[in-house]
Amino acid sequence: MTHVETTATTAASGGGERADGLLAPVPDDDGAPFFGYAARGELRVQCCAGCGEPRFPPRPCCPHCQSFECLWKKMSGRGRIWSYVLPHPPLLPAYAAQAPYNVVLVELADAPRIRLVGNLVAAADAPLNSVPPERIRIGAPVKAAFHEADGGLTVVRWLLERP
Repeated sequence: MTHVETTATTAASGGGERADGLLAPVPDDDGAPFFGYAARGELRVQCCAGCGEPRFPPRPCCPHCQSFECLWKKMSGRGRIWSYVLPHPPLLPAYAAQAPYNVVLVELADAPRIRLVGNLVAAADAPLNSVPPERIRIGAPVKAAFHEADGGLTVVRWLLERP
């Protein structure tokens, strides 16, 4: 779905490292619709138009039936924390400045085999370290929030259902 490019190619592609020093996703052709829907405030997952199986990350061919036909199904935006990590140094300077912060793996309620990586935050535009680590629990219900990052790309973040 995405890849991080080197600084040398960042200027040409418009992605990679942001002005604040954080890394930005660089959507590929298969993943671009995900970010387009996110910009509209919708969480959508690529599904096979042949067998209906959801797939993430997006890719051209269904791993179940090998169909090349797909559609983007709207999800409720709800899920639960399946796992998480609190990164420790050494970190890139921009991330070290925000530590401690979290990276969560969220299992979607609508498609339990689909898990998305993101950050648990207090509000869509809050800093990465806005939720104290002691509030994070595996199994905690979360909902999607959408944040327009530097460079105009909208990313999915997660909010606790019960703050």
